[in-house]
Amino acid sequence: MAAESEQSAPAGPAGVPAGIKTRRTALGTHLFDRRTGMNLFIDQPRADEPAPLAPRQVSVALTNACDLRCSYCYAPKTPGRHDSAIVVSWAKELDAHGCFGVGFGGGEPTLLAGFPELCQLVAAQTGLAVTFTTHGHHLTASLCSQLAGAVHFIRISMDGVGQTYERLRGRSFGALLDRLAVVRDVAPFGINVVVNEWTVRELGQVADVAARAGARELLLLPQQPTARRHGIDDVALSEMRSWLHRYRGPLAVTLGATGIEGLPAIAPVPGEQPLEAYAHITADGVLKRTSYHAGGLPIGKDGVMAALSVLQAAGATL
Repeated sequence: MAAESEQSAPAGPAGVPAGIKTRRTALGTHLFDRRTGMNLFIDQPRADEPAPLAPRQVSVALTNACDLRCSYCYAPKTPGRHDSAIVVSWAKELDAHGCFGVGFGGGEPTLLAGFPELCQLVAAQTGLAVTFTTHGHHLTASLCSQLAGAVHFIRISMDGVGQTYERLRGRSFGALLDRLAVVRDVAPFGINVVVNEWTVRELGQVADVAARAGARELLLLPQQPTARRHGIDDVALSEMRSWLHRYRGPLAVTLGATGIEGLPAIAPVPGEQPLEAYAHITADGVLKRTSYHAGGLPIGKDGVMAALSVLQAAGATL
């Protein structure tokens, strides 16, 4: 039925079915459908000079607030919170300049007042795929009912299982499993796991729990250094590498882009430059190359694209 529906959809530019976004770059043409997650890249470089594009994906920290106190969290602990109106305006600008998706995070994005309404507005007023990353414990049936139809993918953090999870996250693992049973009826979801000396030996169990809960993807995030914690150590890194090579389960396993070398990774668009692929906006409105990057540029009244052009021109100096 899905195939029949897509075939009968009215055509957009150049015969592309309505609802599918087209991103034309010097490398080729990228098609994306936020409803299904379909990505298709046509490797046919353009002869003409394409118009400046927004990053393919942009993450936005809606707030720095979080009601968990994970010792290895790299997110800023300074006050910071966005007004929904400015986020919607950024989303519209990014959408108009070829961005495919916006991912809301934090902190804990569900603590932002009006969070479901924000997701609804972005989904209704743009062609962006709306995703968010959460610890999951606020995903009540009421909140999930408001998010249904307004988000296209949900990422839930699960660092270890059972007692390991409860020691690191300070919340009930059973309560998290109850939330997973609710969220799978809202949108496709994936599981994120920070990989460190405590969680690396439970990756198999995490993957099994995620698969049984109905997750589509497992995202491994090697622990990053913070003022209070070291980054992933060599032993845990070696164990993660070994597990990745052994895993044969049903989940798609991806790796956070953290500069870890020697691990399997496939670039979605070969030859794509970092700021063409991704950018991050902090909770105090700074556009950065990644959420881990120390530099960045405040987004002014001229909007995201103006800040992006300055950041691109500055190279590694900002």
